[in-house]
Amino acid sequence: MPQPSRDPITLTPGELRAWPLPSGADSKYARGQVIVIGGARLAPGGALLAGTAALRVGAGRLTMGVGESVAVPLAVAVPEAGVVGLAETPAGAVRGDELDRLAGELADADAVVLGSGLDDADQAGVMVAALPALLGSSTSLLLGAFALGALPGLGDDFSPADKLVLTPNPAEAAILLGREIEDLERDLLSIAARFGATVSCQGVIAAPDGQRWLVGTGQGGLGTSGSGDVLAGAIGGLLARGAPPEQAACWGTYLHAAAGERLNARVGPTGYLARELLPELPVLLAELGQRA
Repeated sequence: MPQPSRDPITLTPGELRAWPLPSGADSKYARGQVIVIGGARLAPGGALLAGTAALRVGAGRLTMGVGESVAVPLAVAVPEAGVVGLAETPAGAVRGDELDRLAGELADADAVVLGSGLDDADQAGVMVAALPALLGSSTSLLLGAFALGALPGLGDDFSPADKLVLTPNPAEAAILLGREIEDLERDLLSIAARFGATVSCQGVIAAPDGQRWLVGTGQGGLGTSGSGDVLAGAIGGLLARGAPPEQAACWGTYLHAAAGERLNARVGPTGYLARELLPELPVLLAELGQRA
């Protein structure tokens, strides 16, 4: 891993090639198991996008824990995944007190991605508080979307994983910070230090030790529904492969932005869909000399 520096490091193809990902493995278990928890009744696509992104960057085994009303359709839409239905509220939100249904999978997981497609802040908070006790000792945890809003209120009730990644958008970053964002790079460093996490937001990655990385590609077309779920899944898949949080966040953020750049050239600066980012991910990995 590059040594911490006072100045931010701009991520380029050369910089990434000098920081290679853990090599590919010959079995799905050796390539890592990732669990995506999300997929409420009104937003099942978030879990689909995150889970597919994790597979596209090389994770070997995918389990999705989603609302029971959408479990069967998602199992058909993503036949590569194991799907566990979780109890729902009457409104269709995934209940936060039902993670025991995933207890065996969580204990064995290499990485867990929580938040994609969740739509109830209170239930997400219950889930975030309960999750660390169910994780294995070496499991990496990524929190995105509604799962992020629960963190400030949990205080000492949240015992984070040693390998924690946060993927807020600017509005969610402001919630984590407790005020409006004034300087993105500086404020992300504050969030990273407060929660002991690596943070990725709008092409800026901040680590708890003060290091920053900047992605010099990508553009506004990434500001579209589901794009953040693709980012979370890509980082989660790299965590499952064995990349440490800073490396997974840097590589995943770069791949996400570079995929957007490809679609910008082929489709236009806006109007492409988050799902169209997915097939670009393994192609970009191969061009960077990495096995997906």
